[in-house]
Amino acid sequence: MPTTTVARLLADSLEAHDVDQIFCVPGESYVGLTSVLTERNTIRLIVCRHEGGAGFMAVADGRLRSRAGVCIVSRGPGLSNAMVSLHSAFHDATPMVMLVGQVERADFGRLALQEQNYSRLLSDITKSVIEVNQPEQASEAIARAFHVAESGTPGPVAVILPEDIFDAETDAVLNAPRPRVVAGPRGQDLQRLAELLARAERPLILAGGALLADSLYDGEVYADLRRLAEDWVLPISPTHRRPQLFDARHSNYGGYMGIRVPPALIGEMKTADLIVALGERLTDTVSQSYTFPAAPQPQVPLVHVWPDPNEVGRVWRPDLGMPCDPYEVVKGLLALQPPADAAKRRGWVDGLHAIHLSLLEKTWDPTVDGVNFAAVVCEIDKHLADDAVVTSDAGNFGSFLHRYIRFRPGQVFLSSVVGAMGSGMPMAVAGALRRPGVQVVAFMGDGGALMMGNEIATACQYGCAPIVVISDNAMYGTIGMHSYVRYPNRKFMQATRLTNPDFAAWGRSFGAEGITIREESEVADGIARAFAVKTKPVVVHCLTSAVQMSAWRRYKGEGALE
Repeated sequence: MPTTTVARLLADSLEAHDVDQIFCVPGESYVGLTSVLTERNTIRLIVCRHEGGAGFMAVADGRLRSRAGVCIVSRGPGLSNAMVSLHSAFHDATPMVMLVGQVERADFGRLALQEQNYSRLLSDITKSVIEVNQPEQASEAIARAFHVAESGTPGPVAVILPEDIFDAETDAVLNAPRPRVVAGPRGQDLQRLAELLARAERPLILAGGALLADSLYDGEVYADLRRLAEDWVLPISPTHRRPQLFDARHSNYGGYMGIRVPPALIGEMKTADLIVALGERLTDTVSQSYTFPAAPQPQVPLVHVWPDPNEVGRVWRPDLGMPCDPYEVVKGLLALQPPADAAKRRGWVDGLHAIHLSLLEKTWDPTVDGVNFAAVVCEIDKHLADDAVVTSDAGNFGSFLHRYIRFRPGQVFLSSVVGAMGSGMPMAVAGALRRPGVQVVAFMGDGGALMMGNEIATACQYGCAPIVVISDNAMYGTIGMHSYVRYPNRKFMQATRLTNPDFAAWGRSFGAEGITIREESEVADGIARAFAVKTKPVVVHCLTSAVQMSAWRRYKGEGALE
């Protein structure tokens, strides 16, 4: 049989899995693979500035394609730097395949330079760690990695590749991609769900991230969810950092089920007589710290739809558990006759929507210590295209996005759902690479901006032109809020204060445009100038209020920030 090298077989396998770009920080432990990829030039290598940035780009790329994104990192420190992205992908249920270099096989167990036991190190933040120690296993490992990453509860898989294996010869044949497995609902479960919905007078539908996995570009997913809401008269509430799942302007939008839902909305939601978690994993964030639905025994009938039987019933006891694809449930319900008296819920749906609209009102109070970030976000909302990609780093500044931006299907929102800082810039780069010519806007705080913000260099290198909006309140604002809320009589600024650069000048040093907004009167002109730039990145440095700690909360008292 003809032989080939492991590196060439790996390249064949990646191509077979429709991989067209890979994110990396070059490392000596896998030059055998990158040299083959560069020689072929069929898969674009995106050279990044930090392994965490490369990992976050792969996470975002996976979401944009509804396939596993791919990155390669070197052994030891390279993998350690990238672990934040694995953690995010694991908790966010996002498919990713990470190829990790390893020491040569003859040196295993000797504590060679940068050697680690990856099966131990990554056991709690990956779905699987696959070690390729025999050349014949290489293609099979790639096929298994993609299958595991994309099946059930999606997540990251690490494939460990010793440095000396790439040049090894093998006659193993290419292992073809495994067909994606899609579980449909049992007939009796679908019928019971229909009956529960028919009886309910105040049902609440929580639309979660598993609906995105069906296909981000498949408009039928969103159209069918909208039709289900209209025909069955149901309120749809997108969950934490999945705001694009339902049109915020639609009359059946039941409010955003994010972190710390405002009292007016959550108070009304808690009068529901049925909760359907449709493609929502359910976490402490969505459940408002395990209070709604209460864990482990919900205070209201609960239907949990998630494509993994190990997750359904793991924390909450559902009245009906459906371990299947949520879109298959949507299609199944649409094939049934809607309840004859579905209109009885119109008042309930309208009431939730009215509260939602009141929270979306573009009003805010002035601040004297900097620009109220609400003014910036509201102005940006006027410019957002229907197909815009919006990314957000972690931090309280993100609350302004979810309060004031009327997200809708067609737009893409990318963020670390688990709240990892540093994701905003790399995800914006990934969005611009995957959707060239589409408007990309990245929101970051001053903390996250200096974690992985240097990936703006990657944006410039590959011709990406995101608009980067930095909220600079000179502090780790979320931690300041937690300190103030928990210990209102204690001083905390020395533990949260930041010293920042001139971010506009920082952006210009990379070749980006730089704009500074110091006063609210400068917002409209500054944002208009940013959106007018089309050929290079723009950094909008907003000197924002620290007193306005979030879209919903302010510090009180003259000495609150001392």
